[in-house]
Amino acid sequence: MSGESDRFSLTAEQYLAKFHVLTYLQDAVAQLLEYKEENPRVLPAHFLSDYFRSVVQGNHTLFREYSYIRKTPHNIASFIRVFWKCFRHIGRNGDLLSAKEYHSLICLLCPDFPFEPVQKTARIILLEDAMDCLMSFPDFLYAFQTQLFYEEFIEKLHSTYQALISGTYRPGQIIVALPTPTRPTQHKSTPLPPQAAADAAQAYSGDGVEVHSFLEAILQIIHSSGGSFSCPPADVIKDLLSTVERVTFYGFLIGLAKHAGVNDSIATLPDKSAIMEETDQELSSPAPRPKSGRPKSGISNVVKKAL
Repeated sequence: MSGESDRFSLTAEQYLAKFHVLTYLQDAVAQLLEYKEENPRVLPAHFLSDYFRSVVQGNHTLFREYSYIRKTPHNIASFIRVFWKCFRHIGRNGDLLSAKEYHSLICLLCPDFPFEPVQKTARIILLEDAMDCLMSFPDFLYAFQTQLFYEEFIEKLHSTYQALISGTYRPGQIIVALPTPTRPTQHKSTPLPPQAAADAAQAYSGDGVEVHSFLEAILQIIHSSGGSFSCPPADVIKDLLSTVERVTFYGFLIGLAKHAGVNDSIATLPDKSAIMEETDQELSSPAPRPKSGRPKSGISNVVKKAL
C-alpha cells in the first residue's frame, strides 16, 4: 500500500523516470516501424498492445539485444526469470556446468550476451583461480541474479574495496570503478563444492577489511547512487555484516547471492527450495512480434534447444 501512495506522490517527470516509461515508448515505436516495413497491414494499436502486455508479463526480453536487457531493472529481472524458466531442468537433473556452458545457454535467449558478466558470476562462486570448475544450476542462478542486477554497485564496491585494502580510502570519498584485466585461467575439471568455495572466498585477499569501514563505504556508495543504479537493501547488508569483524570482497558477494532478503528485494526468483516447483504458465503467452531476423518460433524452441 505504501508503494501505491508513493507512486501517486510523484510528479509526472519523476513517474516517467522511475518507471522508464519513455524507454519503453521509444522502443515500442522503433519495433513497430521496423516490423511494419515487412508487414504493412499491421494494426499499430494491436502491436503496441502486444508489446506492453509482454513487458508486463516479463517475456519481452526474449531474443533481444544485450543493450536492451540492460536498459531497465525490470528488463534485467525479466531476463533472469526467463533464463530460470527455460533451463531449470538442469537443476532438476543435478547437472554441473562450466561458465562457458552457462554462457552458451544464455546466448540462446540473447545472442549477443557478453561472456564477461558470466565470468564475473563464476568468480562469485568459484574465485578467480577456479574459473573452469563446474557449478550447479542453483548456485549459478542466484549468483547470476546478484551480478546482473547489481552490476554497477559491485563494480564501485570492488574499486572501494581495493582502496580499503591499500589504505588509500578516505571516508566520504567516491571511488571511480575502473575495469580490471582478466587473468588467464588454468583448466580444471573437478567441481568445487559450494562450501569449499565459500571458505576459499573468506580467505581471499588475506583477512579482508574491517567490517565497520566496509559498511561505511557501502552506505556511501548507496547514498551517492541517487537511485541511478540498483543497490542491495541496506538492512540486508547490515544483517550480513552484523556477525563478523572482518570481511572479504568475494565473501560479501557470496553472502549477498545466498541471502533471502536480496532475492525478496529483486522479486524475480522463488526461494531456492522452490526453484524446481513452479509451472511455466507465465511463459505460455505469446511474446511481442520480433524484429526481422530474430527467431520467431517462441519460447518452446529455445527450451527444445536447451534439452
